[in-house]
Amino acid sequence: MTQAPRPDARTFPAEARTPRAARIPTPGSPAGDGPRQPDPRTPADGPPVHHWPVDHLGALAFDPLLHRLLREEPIARITLRFGEGEAWLATSYEHVRDLSSDPRFSRALTVGRPVTSMTPHTVAPVGGIGRTDPPDHTRLRRLVAQAFSRKRAAELRADAEETARRLVATMVAQGPPADLAEAVTGPMPERLLAGLFGVPAADFGRLQTWREVILSSNHSQEKGDAVKAEIAAYFRGLADLRSRQPGDDLFSELTTLQSAGALSRPELVSLSVMVVLNTLDQIRNQAATMVYALLTHPEQLALLRAEPTLVPRAVEELLRFIPQRNGVGLPRIATEDVAVGDVLIRAGDAVYVSYLAANRDPRVFTEPDRLDVTRDEAPHLAYGNGPHYCLGASLARMEFEVILSTLLRELPHLRPAVPPERVRWRRGSINRGPETLPVAW
Repeated sequence: MTQAPRPDARTFPAEARTPRAARIPTPGSPAGDGPRQPDPRTPADGPPVHHWPVDHLGALAFDPLLHRLLREEPIARITLRFGEGEAWLATSYEHVRDLSSDPRFSRALTVGRPVTSMTPHTVAPVGGIGRTDPPDHTRLRRLVAQAFSRKRAAELRADAEETARRLVATMVAQGPPADLAEAVTGPMPERLLAGLFGVPAADFGRLQTWREVILSSNHSQEKGDAVKAEIAAYFRGLADLRSRQPGDDLFSELTTLQSAGALSRPELVSLSVMVVLNTLDQIRNQAATMVYALLTHPEQLALLRAEPTLVPRAVEELLRFIPQRNGVGLPRIATEDVAVGDVLIRAGDAVYVSYLAANRDPRVFTEPDRLDVTRDEAPHLAYGNGPHYCLGASLARMEFEVILSTLLRELPHLRPAVPPERVRWRRGSINRGPETLPVAW
């Protein structure tokens, strides 16, 4: 990216009011191959604006619009279901990597702006680590980084292995068929999170209910705001309790830091919401989807059964290959004019990056739409990039490795209990994953 002449970064142009383009018909195949669809109307002030409805996609189908833009228009203008105006969308590996680490694009400036978005409410709370910039972001990240370090993940591995072994043993004792999502990939993050973060196990039912709403695109803004208020009140109450009765867990440590003035109470609450809801949602969905992907790619599963030491590499390839979310995540706002490729992003423009698309870039990955557990190419961007790289990446990787290794060892004949087309997948949610995953052995 090259830097254009810098305007006054304190003043931003009003959001574009260009009428939204008509919805673009998209090819039906997961890879998006098929006859070229007509381009939407091109506004007078820039490139075409693509309305992206982010339709439900089952199983491992890849979004056809992302597939097309990655190859034909790697910096494109889009609108989504909610919010106002338009935004830029970067899909190529190079542009996504550069934009996500460029300090000229601000997360903090999204606060108070109704940027076109996936959901009727903003998922990340105001003041949270996801919507701050340095130095506040650096301060908050440093407070929790140690708890999610590779060292901490290694220390927790023995507990994770014992938890996975017990969960699988209980499932086997109950007999096939069984729902792997309910028996293993769902309770696994709950058990580990209870010890690491200090959330009482009895409260996970409420947290799961709140999770389903906050991470959904299928409800009203009023409902989303009400649930966000409920979960904020829950963590405020838990902070009051831990102030009087501290434990040996991360939440107690954060509560002590908040009492000492190292972070505010809203920051404590937002950090807690991020850690708990993302852990509960991501681990359950991604682990179950990884198992589904292997069961529906038997030649890849056979490679792992023959050589279990490939599991860590397989986890990285599954993270690259699996379309783990619908649409895109949080936007950024340009603080000055920035030239990206052959387009000029103006100061004040909203910008999204698609890590999913970047992980399928044919300029970086050989046969990117093929699952290959022996792949050894560029690092994937499934956990983001730059300052907002996922804090929990090391812990998540460890849990995925433990779950897959345990299943390979304990259930060498694991197989689907129903045809793939009968597996039910979540709808109206930001993150993708099977609702149930029936298996036999």
